[in-house]
Amino acid sequence: MNQIHLQTVLASKAARLVSAAAGRPVLDFGARRIHGLDAAVKGARAFHIAGVAGTSNVLAGRAYGVPVRGTMAHSYIQAHDVEVEAFEAFARLYPDTVLLVDTYDTLEGVRRVVDLGERLGERFRVSAVRLDSGDLDTLSWEARGILDAAGLERVEIFASGGLDEDAIERLLSAGAPIDGFGVGTSMGIASDAPDLDIAYKLAEYAGKGRLKLSSGKPILPGRKQVFRKVRDGVFRGDIIGRWAEKLPGEPLLVNAMFPACGASVIIRRFFARAMGGSLAWVRIGKMRSN
Repeated sequence: MNQIHLQTVLASKAARLVSAAAGRPVLDFGARRIHGLDAAVKGARAFHIAGVAGTSNVLAGRAYGVPVRGTMAHSYIQAHDVEVEAFEAFARLYPDTVLLVDTYDTLEGVRRVVDLGERLGERFRVSAVRLDSGDLDTLSWEARGILDAAGLERVEIFASGGLDEDAIERLLSAGAPIDGFGVGTSMGIASDAPDLDIAYKLAEYAGKGRLKLSSGKPILPGRKQVFRKVRDGVFRGDIIGRWAEKLPGEPLLVNAMFPACGASVIIRRFFARAMGGSLAWVRIGKMRSN
C-alpha cells in the first residue's frame, strides 16, 4: 500500500500538470523536495507514466529508463568569474543544452546567450534558455523578442520556479511564449492533494466472500476484477466487476501467487529492480495445502 499510495498520488499530480501544459513538455525537478530517496526514484517513474517527459534524477533514468533531462545549476554559473564564460564552457560540454539565464539579471543573461551565438556561429547549438524567477509571463515575451531579433527563433524558452498546474495554466492562457516547464516541489510532494484514502481489506478468503459492515466503511464481498476501456490508445475509464464477469475492457488484475499441493510453486512477480522494471520468475520451495 505504501508503494501504491505514493505513486498514485504523484502520478495523479503529474497528470494535472501535463494536462495544464497543453502538449508542452513537463520535466521532473522534484528529487530534492520529495520525502526520501526511494520516493524520488519511484516518483520519477510515476511522473513519467503520467506523461512527464523526463527527469533530472539520473538514478531513475538508470533504474527505469525514464529519459534524463536537465539544464544547469546557478552554482555552476557562480563558480565562474563571468557569466558568459560559464555559458560557453557548459555549451562546449553539452552543445544542445538549455542555458539558465536568471542568476544575475534575466534579460542580460539572454543577451549574453545571443552574444555567445554570434561568437560561435554555426557551432552554436543551444536549444533553449531557462527562466527560473521573476514575472515569467513578462520575461518570456521580452526574452522571445531578444532572441528573435538576433535570428535565434529556434532557441526555445523553458520556465521553472515554484510552478504548479494553476500557474502553468495562467501563463499559457495569457499567451506566454513558453515551450516547456520544469516542476519540482509542487509535483514532488503533491502539495494540494498529498494523500489518498486507500486501504487493504479482505474481500474473499478460502473461496468465500468476506463481509465488513463497519459504519461508513462497508466492503462488498467477493473477488473483484478491474476492466480498463481503451479507445484510440487512450485510457477511457475503468469498470469494477466480479472476478468471473465479462465486461467491456481489458482485465487488469492477475494472479501473483499460485499455491499447489505437493509441488513447487512458481510465483510470477512483477517488480522494479535497480536496473529497471522487468518480469522475473522466482521459484520457491514446496508448499503443501492442509
